[in-house]
Parts: sequence; C-alpha cells; structure tokens
Amino acid sequence: MLLALVLIGAGLGLRQPMNVDEERFLGVALEMLQNGAWFIPHRAAEIYPDKPPLFMWAIALFTQVTGSAKLALFLPALLAGVVSTACLYDLAKRMWNRRIGVIAALLFLGTYQTYSILRVGQIDGFLCLWTVLGLYGIGRHIFTGPSWSWFYLACAAMGFGIISKGVGFLPALVLLPYAYAVRKGWHGVVAMPGRAGAWLLGLLVTLAAVSVWLLPLLISTLIHKDPATVAYVQEILFKQTAQRYTNAWAHQEPFWYFFVKVIPKYWLPIVLALPWLIPAWRKQLLKHDGRALILLGWVALVVLFFCFSSGKRKIYIYPALPGLVLATAPLVPWLIRRWFAHHPSRRRVFVGVCVLWFGAWFARGFIEPVKDGANPHETIMRSAEELSAGSDLFIVNWREGHWLFARQPIVHTGFANDSSVELAAAWLRKNPQARALVPADDAPRCFDLEKATALGATSRENWLLVSTDADNGKCQALIPKTLYRFAWQKPLAQ
Repeated sequence: MLLALVLIGAGLGLRQPMNVDEERFLGVALEMLQNGAWFIPHRAAEIYPDKPPLFMWAIALFTQVTGSAKLALFLPALLAGVVSTACLYDLAKRMWNRRIGVIAALLFLGTYQTYSILRVGQIDGFLCLWTVLGLYGIGRHIFTGPSWSWFYLACAAMGFGIISKGVGFLPALVLLPYAYAVRKGWHGVVAMPGRAGAWLLGLLVTLAAVSVWLLPLLISTLIHKDPATVAYVQEILFKQTAQRYTNAWAHQEPFWYFFVKVIPKYWLPIVLALPWLIPAWRKQLLKHDGRALILLGWVALVVLFFCFSSGKRKIYIYPALPGLVLATAPLVPWLIRRWFAHHPSRRRVFVGVCVLWFGAWFARGFIEPVKDGANPHETIMRSAEELSAGSDLFIVNWREGHWLFARQPIVHTGFANDSSVELAAAWLRKNPQARALVPADDAPRCFDLEKATALGATSRENWLLVSTDADNGKCQALIPKTLYRFAWQKPLAQ
C-alpha cells in the first residue's frame, strides 16, 4: 500500500487538469459546491447529462477536506489504487499464499494501464475502486467462503460503481463462470446450493446503493416535473447507457480494437509472458481448476462485453486487469524458475529491469507535470479577463477548459449547441460593453482580424478576443431564447 502511494502519488502536488475529462469532472464538482445541485450535475449552468454524479461527489468532498481543487481531482484514483492493491494482495494470499499475494500486488502496480489510468483525474480510476471491491467481495465468497457479508459488500460496491459509471456491474459477470464451475464440480470453488434467496438479496443491495442517488432524483422529478430534469433522467438512464453501448456516436472502432491497439501496449509487462502463460492456463483448465476458469472467464467476458460495443476507448477494458493479475500471479514463481533457474546472471538482470521499471514510473510522475506546464485554457482565460476588464464573455465552440478557468461571467448557447461567430456578432451588438472569444479560423466571416486580439492556442484552435469594434457587419443571426450565463464565485485560476 505504501508502494502504491509512492508510485501513484508521485508528483501529485504538481499535476494540473490537462485534458477534457479532467477539466469537465473538476468543473462539475466545483459547480456542485457552488450551486448545491448534488443530484443533477451542471456544466456552466447547463445540465451535464453524460455521467452519474458519484465521482464528482468524491472530488467535491476532497476539495472541502484539502482546500485544493487541483489536488482533490487526483485523490479518488489514488485512494482506488491503494485499496485495490490491498484487496488484490489479500485475496491472492487467501486463495494461494502470501508470496502470491505480494506478486499480485506488484503485477497490478507494475502494469502500464494502471499507471496510465490511476495517475489521471478520470472516472475510470475511481471505477477501479468499486470494481476491485466487487471482485474482492465475491472472491472471498466463492473461493474461500461462503461469506455472505462479503458478497453483500461486493453488491453494494457494484451499486456505487454504477452511479460512478454505468458499467459498475461488471464484477457480477464472475458469477457466470462460477455457476459453470459449480455445476461441473471443478475444484477450488465453494458450492452453495439451495440459497437462491440469499443470492437474490444481493441484487436488492445493489439497487439500494444505486438508490442513494437515483431515488432522490426520481422523487424530485415526479414532484416538480421540470422538463429539463425529465430530459436529464431520460438521457442518463437510457441514451447514456443502453443506446451508447448499442449505437455509440463517438470513439467508433472495429471489433478487434482492444486486441490490436490496447492490450499489446497497456497490459505490459504481462503480455510479454503470454507464450508461457497460455499453455500453463490450458493445463490448469484441463485439471479443472475452478479458480483459473472463473478468473480467465471473467477477463474474457469483460473484454468481449466492450468488443461488442461500437464505441471503444483504451480505458474501457481496465476493469478486466485485476482478474488477469490474479490469474497470472500464481504462475510467476514457476515462470521465474523456468527462465532463470540455470542462469543466475539473467535473474539479476531481471531484478534490475523490474527496479528500473518502477523507478521510471516514479520519476515520470514528477517529469510529466513539469513538462506539460500550465493548461493553455488557463492562460487564455486569464488574458481574456485582463483585456476585457471582467465584462461578460460570449464563448464560441468552447471546451470545458474555458469554463473551468473562467475568471469572468461567460455566456453560451449550450455545450452541444456550438455557438457560431454569427451569434457572437449578433450578441455583441446587443451587449456592446461585452467581449466574445472566437476561433481564429471562423472569425473572418464576421470580424475584422486587425481589430481582434490573439490570446493563444489550445489543441483545437487559435483563439481571438473581439468586441463590437471588430464587427465587419457581414453577419446576421437571431439570438436564441435560451442562453446560459455562468460565473465562478471563486475562480480556479487565481
């Protein structure tokens, strides 16, 4: 656990929100603290419908505890890493022995995908906490049990996982290969016949955990019948779950994407041992080892679950990694004997490579934040406030970083409804004291570039600050009835 703190926490105080996910989730959490709308997240005064709120609650809690929002963003994943390391160690120790527990913990911490996910402020790091707690509780029950209390704890963890990200139920897939192993009489698992009621109670526990957020939301929706809230409930319960899985509108990749683009890189170094691991796993399955069947079966089910969705990102299959680690750990002593028994010098090289691997991970934690520097959105929004004397700022084709680092009131037509430079020109005519932030590529349609001020660039655009003086009179547009205005009571960039 101390090693997990050192590796995952390296450079913690230097890190900044740098990508759209980090900017979005930190902004939503801070807006919750400001407006008190805990059950319906908002993004710049507009309802944010993409994810349930538990992760944002965690960021808000850590912000209150630490007093630093930029630090709080990364603490949920750090907590997840420490707890997951402890759970994998303890479960492997109970299933095999202490040595295998230590190996499982080191494999988890040493896998590249752990580094790439638990070091950033994204939901998937927080989801890891609930996934591993679910796997641990079910594992205590079916491998070393029966232990219904641990099973119900796992069910509660899955419920909290669901209100962090919809796929929090994934540990329950373990029960499919478990049912097969029990039916076929495989060894290494605990059969619990005649307990259908106790198993079903786990579903109620999961629903109770989900209800911590969902029940107040539904009650409020039924009482007030606000159209925006009703639309949010429909969006979060249907479009962002089933529809997003069956008919994704972003990150579309072919079926084999994870096998070709993700696993070979992000499951290093385990994938390097697959030529030896696969035959060894095959022998375990031929010997009817239920532990190997359940763990490998779960890994396969999780990966295939995401393969069948048209929308894929490299982070999606991370929940399968703890199962792969547990399936691999008991074979590592055999692998080391096979590789190095007659070559002591190679063993020393292997130990040196391992130390170098973890050392590089630790060092990179300090190098990356310094190399990345300040978020360009922060620089742009600081300049915009200084040049416009804090007046209202109409933002066009904006990203979460503009909102997160805003130091003055911002006005927009909605995140999904990208504002156009035509709207910016029309709005400025009605608000001549204000300014607009527009992309440089689109600006010439409506504004004189010689009267615009360049503020800098992000990964998407070069940005210009314009006023009514820069209006070239060529653009006409109707201002929509719905405009959002948002201002931070305490701007993040100070």
